[in-house]
Amino acid sequence: MNVLTHHLPSQRRWRRTVGSLAVTMLVAACASHAPAPYVERGGSTAVAAAPAPAVVPKDVYVVKKGDTLYGIALDNGLDYRELASWNGIENPNLILVGQQLRVKAPGTADSDVAVAKPVVLTQSVEKRSLDGNSDTLKRGPKGGKEPYSEQALAAAKSTTPAATPKTADPAPAAAPAATAVAKAEAKTEAKTEAKPDSKTDAAGPDEISWQWPATGKTIGTFSEAANKGVDIAGKAGDAILAAGDGKVVYSGSGLRGYGKLVIIKHNGTYLSAYAHNRAILVKEGQAVKKGQKIAEMGDSDADQVKLHFEIRRQGKPIDPLKYLPPR
Repeated sequence: MNVLTHHLPSQRRWRRTVGSLAVTMLVAACASHAPAPYVERGGSTAVAAAPAPAVVPKDVYVVKKGDTLYGIALDNGLDYRELASWNGIENPNLILVGQQLRVKAPGTADSDVAVAKPVVLTQSVEKRSLDGNSDTLKRGPKGGKEPYSEQALAAAKSTTPAATPKTADPAPAAAPAATAVAKAEAKTEAKTEAKPDSKTDAAGPDEISWQWPATGKTIGTFSEAANKGVDIAGKAGDAILAAGDGKVVYSGSGLRGYGKLVIIKHNGTYLSAYAHNRAILVKEGQAVKKGQKIAEMGDSDADQVKLHFEIRRQGKPIDPLKYLPPR
């Protein structure tokens, strides 16, 4: 009895250890058997291409923080009143961040932009059943023997093999999505651009005879990154002259950084801008002649008295020194 009593705790510990080991092995065995993947049987599965990102047409501008209708018009070589009219804007001082503005006249060739749609590819799934008794897994009937008789022989002789149906030509494979998109882009590029209006549009710089807008010294030259025109020094009140014939499409101080500003549209290609004036002497819509006094030099929104002069071709700033006569 003493010996049995002495070994009883050891036997209990051994049983607990064996039991814990068995539970651990059982859990590990269950965890190692991941559930079988579920497979859809029958039918077809439509695999849709990832949705195409939003495409902003090239004739549309999305308003950003700090934009003004006047600035957008200047950057696109437009009269801001035309821009407002195309977009149904009654108050030119009120545009919203994220608003999409058409920057080409409705109905022009450039306003038609093809946007490719997502392509849906259909991948057929083979119908198979796990049930061995289903029709899809049934084999042909086993051959059997029929007792000989004259009727059976006559029936066998009169039986003719069925004509094998002609296999239809396989349908041509669908064009890949990339090919469809490429065709849409090629079609867009092939469109003929709208011809310029012979009454207002110019084809190049030779059709405008430019002159200097002020007589002072050039103190700032053109730079695409820092200066979109040239700066001309002078005294307050000096005459600012139109650099070419045209029509005043803007007169005011609505563009930040330009002060009192005059913009003249010379034709469908070129604009000229005259900034930091002390006084403006022309009104919007007024026709002006080359050399006509349009403003007086000043320092509005500038650190000194000067004229900031720009020439823009289709809204893009270009170096005025390449167009103004040498002096």
